Amino acid sequence: MISESIRYLSESDDAVTTVLLGGIMTLFAFLIVPLFAVAGYMVRVLDRTAKGESEPPIFDEWGALIVDGAKASAIAFVYALVPTAVLVVFLVSGGLLGASGSDLLGAIGGLTALIGAFVWLAATLMVAYAVPAAIANFAETRRVGAGFEWSTMRRVLVDRTYATGWLTAFAILVGGGVVSTLLNVVPLLGFVASAFVGFYAAVAAYYVIGRTWGEMNHAPLAERPAIRGQAEI
Repeated sequence: MISESIRYLSESDDAVTTVLLGGIMTLFAFLIVPLFAVAGYMVRVLDRTAKGESEPPIFDEWGALIVDGAKASAIAFVYALVPTAVLVVFLVSGGLLGASGSDLLGAIGGLTALIGAFVWLAATLMVAYAVPAAIANFAETRRVGAGFEWSTMRRVLVDRTYATGWLTAFAILVGGGVVSTLLNVVPLLGFVASAFVGFYAAVAAYYVIGRTWGEMNHAPLAERPAIRGQAEI
């Protein structure tokens, strides 16, 4: 599936325009609106690939694109609050114990902060695992609440098909990160080029998530056992 995901955008008639726009907006994502536009584009990728459409979306209908991106970003932000809240609770608890003046309580406070760091890491990984599924469910309905439907999320997150798809998408993003790191050896030019690589890798990763979502939720029931048995990478 990795090779398909990499070819997905490049085989489009509008590939050059899409990559140029996506890379530029990724480069200026700190301005927020471009970030929402890119997020909206990923929502469209999820929606199309889940439905089995082979043609990538284009950047058009900018108002709807940005609104969808803002909603998807809000979903991701809410999920990200969980590990952040966990970390704050542990750090505050550890800090209060450390400020007590007692050596014993200070040691306990330090241990509490250390445990908090590990719990935060675990929670962050769980959020990173859940967010693509949440946004895929949102992409299907365009309802923000769909990103938090526990019955759907629970079923998807424990499914081997989703786990395989997520790991494949993660591998693509890691590969894109490696390429971006290598490009950054060249001052400025590498930084700019890495934005385009990052956008392209994100599209490929979301292609995998969208395909996985479609296999899990839109394939005929008779076909699903065979699909779940696949681990094509």
